[in-house]
Amino acid sequence: MSAASVPALALARLDALLAGGQRRLLGLVGAPGSGKSTLAAALQSLRPGTTQVVPMDGFHLANVELARLGRAGRKGAPDTFDGLGYVELLRRLKTQREGEIVYAPEFRREIEEPIAGAIAVLPDTRLVVTEGNYLLLDEAPWSGIRDLLDEVWYVEVDDVLRTQRLVHRHEQFGRSREAALAWVAHTDEPNARLIAATRARAHHLVRWEE
Repeated sequence: MSAASVPALALARLDALLAGGQRRLLGLVGAPGSGKSTLAAALQSLRPGTTQVVPMDGFHLANVELARLGRAGRKGAPDTFDGLGYVELLRRLKTQREGEIVYAPEFRREIEEPIAGAIAVLPDTRLVVTEGNYLLLDEAPWSGIRDLLDEVWYVEVDDVLRTQRLVHRHEQFGRSREAALAWVAHTDEPNARLIAATRARAHHLVRWEE
């Protein structure tokens, strides 16, 4: 994605966050399919070597644990993540020491599982971009996240486009069209309404115009 494709507000705030020279943490929050990961990747590509993306999705509980808890059919809901682990990682990134490498997990869609230690955050990284659904949720443990972030941007896009993206994503990773539509209706959209209720807590609204 080129700089011309990134919303002007995002470009301006990116430069402002990097201006001071010290470590900054930026959160991108929005409903499933809103383009959080796309924007995060774009920001990293615009400032290579100074920016690292650390997605919240790396803290998905493993499928075997979701099955044990009886939550596999709600994967993506707040209680299907290790929220406490995510908050602790953000604390480490906030206070990362010179010479220390912090390793973060990454979610791999091709296997629908998190992989530990897949992302290395180097001590000289000036901006850590973390993106996920529940960065502004006002209940423990998620409620501790906002104060750890220097800014939080709420990312939104037209709802029709957003749901089309979700259906396509689910089909791409193995669901039939009928199963994809059902998952969007019964899992993604309830989560989207929960996330939308946190919109007012964001510092800035970044809207994709596609």
